[in-house]
Amino acid sequence: MDRATSEAVTGLADPRSFGASAAGEAPYDAATAEPRPDGELADPVAELHAIAAEGVAAPTWAQEESLRGRAVGALRALIASCDGCALVRAIDGAPSLAIARYLWRALEAADTDPRVAAAGAAATLATTLFALPTVFVAATEAGPSSVPGVLRDRERIAALLREHRAFGACETFTLAGTLATTEAIGLARLPGLLAASQPDIAGADLRVDGPDERVFLRFLAGALLTAPGVDPLGGVDAGTWGTPLARALQQDLATPAVTLLALPLPPKRLATALRSGRVAQREVAAQIYASNAIRKFRARVGEPSAIISAHRAADAPGGGELRVSLSSPFDPREAEGLRVSLYPFEAAADVAAMLVDLLADCRVDDVRIEPGVHEDIDPGTGLRRFFKNDR
Repeated sequence: MDRATSEAVTGLADPRSFGASAAGEAPYDAATAEPRPDGELADPVAELHAIAAEGVAAPTWAQEESLRGRAVGALRALIASCDGCALVRAIDGAPSLAIARYLWRALEAADTDPRVAAAGAAATLATTLFALPTVFVAATEAGPSSVPGVLRDRERIAALLREHRAFGACETFTLAGTLATTEAIGLARLPGLLAASQPDIAGADLRVDGPDERVFLRFLAGALLTAPGVDPLGGVDAGTWGTPLARALQQDLATPAVTLLALPLPPKRLATALRSGRVAQREVAAQIYASNAIRKFRARVGEPSAIISAHRAADAPGGGELRVSLSSPFDPREAEGLRVSLYPFEAAADVAAMLVDLLADCRVDDVRIEPGVHEDIDPGTGLRRFFKNDR
Protein backbone atom coordinates (compact mmCIF):
# COMPACT_ATOMS: atom_id res chain seq x y z
CA MET A 1 0.00 0.00 0.00
CA ASP A 2 1.60 3.29 -1.08
CA ARG A 3 1.65 6.39 1.14
CA ALA A 4 -1.11 8.23 -0.73
CA THR A 5 -3.43 5.23 -0.61
CA SER A 6 -2.61 4.65 3.05
CA GLU A 7 -3.51 8.23 3.94
CA ALA A 8 -6.73 8.00 1.92
CA VAL A 9 -7.71 4.77 3.70
CA THR A 10 -6.96 6.25 7.13
CA GLY A 11 -9.08 9.29 6.37
CA LEU A 12 -11.98 7.35 4.89
CA ALA A 13 -15.29 8.57 6.31
CA ASP A 14 -17.49 6.03 8.06
CA PRO A 15 -20.96 5.82 6.45
CA ARG A 16 -22.76 4.32 9.44
CA SER A 17 -25.08 6.38 11.64
CA PHE A 18 -25.08 4.29 14.87
CA GLY A 19 -28.23 5.68 16.44
CA ALA A 20 -28.40 9.19 14.93
CA SER A 21 -31.76 9.67 13.26
CA ALA A 22 -32.27 10.78 9.70
CA ALA A 23 -33.66 14.02 11.08
CA GLY A 24 -30.29 14.71 12.63
CA GLU A 25 -30.75 14.09 16.35
CA ALA A 26 -27.97 15.32 18.56
CA PRO A 27 -25.38 12.61 19.30
CA TYR A 28 -25.35 10.92 22.67
CA ASP A 29 -23.72 13.12 25.31
CA ALA A 30 -22.37 11.33 28.37
CA ALA A 31 -22.26 14.67 30.21
CA THR A 32 -26.03 15.24 29.97
CA ALA A 33 -27.54 15.49 33.44
CA GLU A 34 -29.82 12.62 34.54
CA PRO A 35 -33.30 14.09 35.25
CA ARG A 36 -34.76 11.02 36.98
CA PRO A 37 -34.74 10.47 40.74
CA ASP A 38 -32.07 8.12 42.05
CA GLY A 39 -34.70 5.61 43.07
CA GLU A 40 -36.10 5.23 39.57
CA LEU A 41 -35.07 2.09 37.69
CA ALA A 42 -32.30 2.89 35.21
CA ASP A 43 -32.24 1.60 31.65
CA PRO A 44 -29.34 -0.92 31.47
CA VAL A 45 -28.71 -0.02 27.83
CA ALA A 46 -28.41 3.70 28.61
CA GLU A 47 -26.12 2.80 31.51
CA LEU A 48 -23.89 0.76 29.19
CA HIS A 49 -23.75 3.59 26.67
CA ALA A 50 -22.80 6.02 29.43
CA ILE A 51 -20.02 3.77 30.75
CA ALA A 52 -18.68 3.21 27.23
CA ALA A 53 -18.74 6.93 26.44
CA GLU A 54 -16.71 7.61 29.58
CA GLY A 55 -14.33 4.79 28.69
CA VAL A 56 -13.77 6.13 25.16
CA ALA A 57 -12.98 9.58 26.57
CA ALA A 58 -10.96 8.36 29.59
CA PRO A 59 -7.73 10.41 29.88
CA THR A 60 -5.67 7.65 31.52
CA TRP A 61 -5.18 3.93 31.07
CA ALA A 62 -6.14 3.27 34.72
CA GLN A 63 -9.47 5.06 34.34
CA GLU A 64 -10.22 3.29 31.09
CA GLU A 65 -9.38 -0.08 32.66
CA SER A 66 -11.74 0.61 35.54
CA LEU A 67 -14.54 1.64 33.18
CA ARG A 68 -13.96 -1.42 30.99
CA GLY A 69 -14.37 -3.58 34.09
CA ARG A 70 -17.68 -1.84 34.80
CA ALA A 71 -18.80 -2.39 31.23
CA VAL A 72 -17.92 -6.10 31.42
CA GLY A 73 -19.83 -6.42 34.69
CA ALA A 74 -22.88 -4.61 33.28
CA LEU A 75 -22.84 -6.83 30.19
CA ARG A 76 -22.63 -9.97 32.35
CA ALA A 77 -25.65 -8.73 34.28
CA LEU A 78 -27.49 -8.11 31.02
CA ILE A 79 -26.59 -11.60 29.77
CA ALA A 80 -27.74 -13.11 33.08
CA SER A 81 -31.13 -11.40 32.62
CA CYS A 82 -31.49 -13.26 29.26
CA ASP A 83 -32.50 -10.00 27.58
CA GLY A 84 -31.23 -10.48 24.05
CA CYS A 85 -33.18 -7.50 22.73
CA ALA A 86 -31.38 -5.21 25.18
CA LEU A 87 -28.02 -6.60 24.07
CA VAL A 88 -28.90 -5.83 20.45
CA ARG A 89 -29.92 -2.29 21.41
CA ALA A 90 -26.73 -1.82 23.39
CA ILE A 91 -24.37 -2.71 20.52
CA ASP A 92 -26.20 -2.55 17.19
CA GLY A 93 -28.08 0.54 18.41
CA ALA A 94 -25.06 2.25 19.91
CA PRO A 95 -25.04 6.04 19.37
CA SER A 96 -21.54 6.04 17.84
CA LEU A 97 -19.01 3.74 16.25
CA ALA A 98 -16.57 4.27 19.12
CA ILE A 99 -19.16 3.16 21.69
CA ALA A 100 -20.20 0.15 19.59
CA ARG A 101 -16.58 -1.00 19.28
CA TYR A 102 -15.92 -0.43 22.98
CA LEU A 103 -18.94 -2.48 24.00
CA TRP A 104 -18.12 -5.28 21.56
CA ARG A 105 -14.65 -5.65 23.06
CA ALA A 106 -16.24 -5.69 26.52
CA LEU A 107 -18.75 -8.30 25.34
CA GLU A 108 -15.96 -10.65 24.27
CA ALA A 109 -14.47 -10.28 27.75
CA ALA A 110 -17.88 -10.79 29.35
CA ASP A 111 -18.45 -14.00 27.37
CA THR A 112 -15.94 -15.77 29.61
CA ASP A 113 -16.43 -17.82 32.74
CA PRO A 114 -15.13 -15.44 35.44
CA ARG A 115 -13.75 -18.44 37.34
CA VAL A 116 -11.13 -18.99 34.63
CA ALA A 117 -9.07 -16.03 35.81
CA ALA A 118 -10.11 -16.06 39.47
CA ALA A 119 -7.38 -16.95 41.96
CA GLY A 120 -8.39 -19.57 44.47
CA ALA A 121 -11.63 -20.38 42.66
CA ALA A 122 -13.83 -23.10 44.07
CA ALA A 123 -13.07 -26.56 42.71
CA THR A 124 -16.15 -26.85 40.50
CA LEU A 125 -16.33 -27.81 36.85
CA ALA A 126 -17.31 -25.14 34.37
CA THR A 127 -19.20 -25.42 31.08
CA THR A 128 -17.78 -23.34 28.25
CA LEU A 129 -19.85 -22.83 25.12
CA PHE A 130 -17.88 -22.51 21.90
CA ALA A 131 -18.49 -22.15 18.20
CA LEU A 132 -16.18 -23.24 15.41
CA PRO A 133 -16.73 -20.82 12.48
CA THR A 134 -16.52 -22.42 9.07
CA VAL A 135 -16.67 -20.65 5.72
CA PHE A 136 -18.15 -22.81 2.96
CA VAL A 137 -17.77 -22.11 -0.75
CA ALA A 138 -20.33 -24.00 -2.83
CA ALA A 139 -21.44 -24.19 -6.46
CA THR A 140 -23.33 -26.56 -8.73
CA GLU A 141 -23.50 -27.24 -12.45
CA ALA A 142 -26.93 -28.82 -12.03
CA GLY A 143 -30.19 -27.19 -10.93
CA PRO A 144 -30.84 -25.70 -7.48
CA SER A 145 -29.60 -27.93 -4.70
CA SER A 146 -29.01 -27.91 -0.94
CA VAL A 147 -26.16 -29.08 1.24
CA PRO A 148 -27.65 -30.41 4.50
CA GLY A 149 -27.37 -28.25 7.60
CA VAL A 150 -26.83 -31.27 9.86
CA LEU A 151 -23.73 -33.45 10.10
CA ARG A 152 -24.34 -37.04 9.09
CA ASP A 153 -21.67 -38.33 11.48
CA ARG A 154 -20.95 -35.77 14.16
CA GLU A 155 -19.17 -38.35 16.34
CA ARG A 156 -16.54 -38.74 13.62
CA ILE A 157 -15.98 -34.97 13.62
CA ALA A 158 -15.79 -34.90 17.42
CA ALA A 159 -13.32 -37.81 17.41
CA LEU A 160 -11.12 -35.97 14.92
CA LEU A 161 -11.05 -32.84 17.12
CA ARG A 162 -10.27 -34.99 20.14
CA GLU A 163 -7.53 -36.90 18.32
CA HIS A 164 -5.78 -33.70 17.27
CA ARG A 165 -6.25 -32.12 20.72
CA ALA A 166 -8.11 -29.15 19.30
CA PHE A 167 -8.99 -28.06 22.86
CA GLY A 168 -5.66 -28.92 24.43
CA ALA A 169 -6.06 -31.19 27.44
CA CYS A 170 -9.86 -30.75 27.51
CA GLU A 171 -11.39 -33.81 25.91
CA THR A 172 -14.86 -33.79 27.47
CA PHE A 173 -17.09 -31.93 25.05
CA THR A 174 -20.20 -32.29 22.92
CA LEU A 175 -21.02 -31.01 19.45
CA ALA A 176 -24.49 -29.87 18.46
CA GLY A 177 -23.95 -31.50 15.07
CA THR A 178 -25.69 -28.69 13.18
CA LEU A 179 -24.49 -25.93 10.88
CA ALA A 180 -25.79 -22.85 12.68
CA THR A 181 -26.21 -19.47 11.04
CA THR A 182 -24.96 -16.14 12.36
CA GLU A 183 -28.48 -15.31 13.52
CA ALA A 184 -28.70 -18.55 15.51
CA ILE A 185 -25.83 -17.51 17.79
CA GLY A 186 -26.14 -13.74 17.32
CA LEU A 187 -26.63 -11.04 19.94
CA ALA A 188 -30.37 -11.65 20.27
CA ARG A 189 -29.86 -15.32 21.19
CA LEU A 190 -26.53 -15.07 22.97
CA PRO A 191 -27.86 -14.50 26.54
CA GLY A 192 -30.26 -17.44 26.30
CA LEU A 193 -27.58 -19.79 24.97
CA LEU A 194 -25.10 -18.82 27.68
CA ALA A 195 -27.73 -19.16 30.40
CA ALA A 196 -28.72 -22.64 29.23
CA SER A 197 -25.08 -23.76 28.78
CA GLN A 198 -26.34 -26.03 26.02
CA PRO A 199 -25.50 -25.81 22.30
CA ASP A 200 -29.08 -26.61 21.25
CA ILE A 201 -29.03 -24.77 17.92
CA ALA A 202 -30.92 -25.53 14.73
CA GLY A 203 -28.98 -26.00 11.51
CA ALA A 204 -29.52 -24.32 8.15
CA ASP A 205 -28.94 -25.82 4.71
CA LEU A 206 -26.56 -24.27 2.19
CA ARG A 207 -28.71 -23.47 -0.83
CA VAL A 208 -26.88 -23.24 -4.16
CA ASP A 209 -28.49 -22.59 -7.51
CA GLY A 210 -25.80 -22.33 -10.16
CA PRO A 211 -22.15 -22.47 -11.19
CA ASP A 212 -21.28 -19.15 -9.53
CA GLU A 213 -19.56 -19.78 -6.21
CA ARG A 214 -21.55 -18.77 -3.15
CA VAL A 215 -19.92 -18.12 0.22
CA PHE A 216 -21.67 -19.23 3.41
CA LEU A 217 -20.82 -18.85 7.08
CA ARG A 218 -21.86 -21.58 9.49
CA PHE A 219 -20.89 -22.50 13.04
CA LEU A 220 -20.31 -25.87 14.67
CA ALA A 221 -21.39 -25.15 18.24
CA GLY A 222 -20.55 -27.19 21.30
CA ALA A 223 -19.93 -27.26 25.04
CA LEU A 224 -16.70 -28.05 26.89
CA LEU A 225 -16.47 -29.29 30.47
CA THR A 226 -13.39 -27.78 32.09
CA ALA A 227 -11.72 -27.58 35.47
CA PRO A 228 -11.56 -24.20 37.23
CA GLY A 229 -8.69 -22.00 36.16
CA VAL A 230 -8.46 -23.66 32.73
CA ASP A 231 -9.09 -21.71 29.52
CA PRO A 232 -9.70 -24.37 26.84
CA LEU A 233 -9.87 -21.81 24.02
CA GLY A 234 -7.01 -19.50 24.95
CA GLY A 235 -4.35 -20.70 22.54
CA VAL A 236 -6.26 -22.85 20.07
CA ASP A 237 -5.20 -22.68 16.44
CA ALA A 238 -5.96 -24.83 13.41
CA GLY A 239 -2.35 -25.72 12.65
CA THR A 240 -2.62 -29.49 13.05
CA TRP A 241 -6.31 -30.23 12.66
CA GLY A 242 -7.56 -27.58 10.22
CA THR A 243 -6.85 -29.52 7.02
CA PRO A 244 -8.11 -32.93 8.30
CA LEU A 245 -11.27 -31.23 9.62
CA ALA A 246 -11.87 -29.48 6.30
CA ARG A 247 -11.63 -32.82 4.46
CA ALA A 248 -13.89 -34.54 6.99
CA LEU A 249 -16.55 -31.82 6.69
CA GLN A 250 -16.46 -31.95 2.90
CA GLN A 251 -16.89 -35.73 2.98
CA ASP A 252 -19.64 -35.63 5.60
CA LEU A 253 -21.66 -33.00 3.73
CA ALA A 254 -20.98 -34.30 0.22
CA THR A 255 -23.99 -33.67 -2.01
CA PRO A 256 -24.44 -34.92 -5.61
CA ALA A 257 -23.53 -32.34 -8.27
CA VAL A 258 -22.38 -29.79 -5.66
CA THR A 259 -18.76 -28.68 -5.34
CA LEU A 260 -18.03 -27.85 -1.70
CA LEU A 261 -14.99 -26.31 -0.03
CA ALA A 262 -14.80 -26.01 3.78
CA LEU A 263 -12.52 -23.49 5.51
CA PRO A 264 -12.73 -24.06 9.29
CA LEU A 265 -11.42 -21.48 11.77
CA PRO A 266 -10.31 -22.10 15.37
CA PRO A 267 -13.13 -22.52 17.90
CA LYS A 268 -13.85 -19.51 20.09
CA ARG A 269 -16.41 -18.38 22.62
CA LEU A 270 -19.62 -17.33 20.92
CA ALA A 271 -19.09 -13.57 20.68
CA THR A 272 -15.51 -13.94 19.45
CA ALA A 273 -16.57 -16.65 16.98
CA LEU A 274 -19.17 -14.27 15.55
CA ARG A 275 -16.50 -11.65 14.91
CA SER A 276 -13.87 -13.95 13.41
CA GLY A 277 -16.43 -15.80 11.28
CA ARG A 278 -17.95 -12.64 9.80
CA VAL A 279 -14.53 -11.23 8.96
CA ALA A 280 -13.42 -14.50 7.32
CA GLN A 281 -16.60 -14.85 5.27
CA ARG A 282 -16.32 -11.31 3.97
CA GLU A 283 -12.65 -11.74 3.05
CA VAL A 284 -13.27 -15.02 1.20
CA ALA A 285 -16.21 -13.46 -0.67
CA ALA A 286 -14.07 -10.46 -1.63
CA GLN A 287 -11.25 -12.73 -2.82
CA ILE A 288 -13.62 -14.75 -5.03
CA TYR A 289 -15.25 -11.62 -6.43
CA ALA A 290 -11.91 -9.95 -7.16
CA SER A 291 -10.25 -12.96 -8.79
CA ASN A 292 -13.24 -13.72 -11.05
CA ALA A 293 -13.92 -10.10 -12.03
CA ILE A 294 -10.27 -9.25 -12.66
CA ARG A 295 -9.83 -12.35 -14.81
CA LYS A 296 -12.80 -11.25 -16.98
CA PHE A 297 -11.45 -7.72 -17.36
CA ARG A 298 -7.99 -8.89 -18.34
CA ALA A 299 -9.47 -11.22 -20.95
CA ARG A 300 -11.65 -8.46 -22.46
CA VAL A 301 -10.01 -5.06 -22.12
CA GLY A 302 -6.84 -5.40 -20.06
CA GLU A 303 -6.03 -4.09 -16.60
CA PRO A 304 -8.99 -2.72 -14.55
CA SER A 305 -9.09 0.19 -12.14
CA ALA A 306 -10.55 -0.32 -8.66
CA ILE A 307 -12.47 2.32 -6.72
CA ILE A 308 -13.38 1.91 -3.04
CA SER A 309 -16.17 4.14 -1.73
CA ALA A 310 -18.32 4.52 1.38
CA HIS A 311 -22.12 4.59 1.06
CA ARG A 312 -25.16 4.97 3.25
CA ALA A 313 -27.54 2.05 2.75
CA ALA A 314 -30.65 1.37 4.82
CA ASP A 315 -30.38 -2.40 4.28
CA ALA A 316 -26.72 -2.60 5.36
CA PRO A 317 -25.58 -3.43 8.92
CA GLY A 318 -25.40 -0.14 10.83
CA GLY A 319 -26.84 1.75 7.85
CA GLY A 320 -23.62 1.96 5.83
CA GLU A 321 -21.15 -0.09 3.80
CA LEU A 322 -18.12 0.04 1.53
CA ARG A 323 -18.29 -0.73 -2.16
CA VAL A 324 -15.63 -1.91 -4.57
CA SER A 325 -16.03 -1.32 -8.29
CA LEU A 326 -13.84 -2.54 -11.13
CA SER A 327 -13.97 -0.73 -14.46
CA SER A 328 -11.89 0.39 -17.43
CA PRO A 329 -12.02 3.56 -19.56
CA PHE A 330 -11.59 1.31 -22.60
CA ASP A 331 -15.04 -0.21 -22.04
CA PRO A 332 -17.11 2.20 -19.89
CA ARG A 333 -20.27 0.11 -20.24
CA GLU A 334 -18.72 -2.81 -18.39
CA ALA A 335 -18.21 -2.71 -14.61
CA GLU A 336 -18.19 -5.10 -11.70
CA GLY A 337 -19.29 -4.14 -8.19
CA LEU A 338 -19.23 -5.64 -4.70
CA ARG A 339 -20.98 -4.47 -1.52
CA VAL A 340 -18.82 -4.93 1.59
CA SER A 341 -20.44 -5.08 5.03
CA LEU A 342 -19.19 -3.13 8.04
CA TYR A 343 -19.71 -4.56 11.51
CA PRO A 344 -19.96 -2.80 14.89
CA PHE A 345 -16.58 -4.08 16.05
CA GLU A 346 -14.55 -2.45 13.24
CA ALA A 347 -13.78 0.85 11.57
CA ALA A 348 -14.38 1.53 7.87
CA ALA A 349 -10.71 2.42 7.36
CA ASP A 350 -9.62 -1.02 8.60
CA VAL A 351 -11.92 -2.77 6.12
CA ALA A 352 -10.76 -0.49 3.30
CA ALA A 353 -7.15 -1.36 4.13
CA MET A 354 -8.00 -5.07 3.83
CA LEU A 355 -9.53 -4.43 0.40
CA VAL A 356 -6.51 -2.44 -0.76
CA ASP A 357 -4.20 -5.28 0.31
CA LEU A 358 -6.40 -7.86 -1.40
CA LEU A 359 -6.36 -5.90 -4.68
CA ALA A 360 -2.59 -5.52 -4.40
CA ASP A 361 -2.30 -9.31 -4.05
CA CYS A 362 -4.32 -9.56 -7.28
CA ARG A 363 -1.78 -7.19 -8.94
CA VAL A 364 -4.25 -4.35 -9.49
CA ASP A 365 -2.06 -1.24 -9.64
CA ASP A 366 -4.73 1.46 -9.98
CA VAL A 367 -6.64 1.49 -6.68
CA ARG A 368 -8.44 4.69 -5.65
CA ILE A 369 -10.33 5.78 -2.55
CA GLU A 370 -13.34 7.97 -3.34
CA PRO A 371 -13.51 10.62 -0.58
CA GLY A 372 -16.64 11.32 1.41
CA VAL A 373 -19.80 9.34 2.10
CA HIS A 374 -22.12 8.75 -0.81
CA GLU A 375 -25.78 7.91 -1.23
CA ASP A 376 -27.03 4.40 -1.86
CA ILE A 377 -28.83 5.02 -5.15
CA ASP A 378 -27.58 6.79 -8.25
CA PRO A 379 -30.35 9.31 -9.14
CA GLY A 380 -29.53 9.01 -12.84
CA THR A 381 -30.04 5.25 -13.10
CA GLY A 382 -32.09 4.36 -10.02
CA LEU A 383 -29.57 1.60 -9.28
CA ARG A 384 -26.99 1.09 -6.56
CA ARG A 385 -24.25 3.65 -6.99
CA PHE A 386 -20.83 2.35 -8.02
CA PHE A 387 -18.06 4.59 -9.30
CA LYS A 388 -16.41 3.96 -12.69
CA ASN A 389 -13.04 4.94 -14.04
CA ASP A 390 -14.04 7.45 -16.73
CA ARG A 391 -10.69 9.25 -16.82
